[in-house]
Amino acid sequence: MRSVIQRVSRASVVVEGETVGAIGPGLMVLLGVGHGDGPDQVRWMADKLVGLRIFDDAEGKMNLALGDTGGAMLVVSQFTLWGDCRKGRRPSFVNAAPPEEAERLYEEFVEAVKGRGVEVATGRFRTHMEVSIVNDGPVTLVVESPTA
Repeated sequence: MRSVIQRVSRASVVVEGETVGAIGPGLMVLLGVGHGDGPDQVRWMADKLVGLRIFDDAEGKMNLALGDTGGAMLVVSQFTLWGDCRKGRRPSFVNAAPPEEAERLYEEFVEAVKGRGVEVATGRFRTHMEVSIVNDGPVTLVVESPTA
């Protein structure tokens, strides 16, 4: 499982002119599910992202986790994180999980984060989404779970 996370002041997702997900301060998560990902990767990623200390404390040091700040998470599916651009000029997505499997694990991830007490908004799986992000910092990280 791969993710690109951004600490944000606010973020939103629009599908066909309708805002389907929006948050204030928190984390924007682009989540990609790969072949071989399963429940272990879902749990690991949920724990890692909820517990990652990338928010400023009173002294301005990145020392607080999402749960410490009361922030929310906006999760958007992103199979293109598995794009392999090493050969040719067109990315290969053969390492991305099949859509049905990816959607199931994406939904499990969202539920796992909610189960850790975090408010979660989402995009809409398998649709064209317009994502708006206002970075806070900016702080952007790539997080990859251990393999199965």
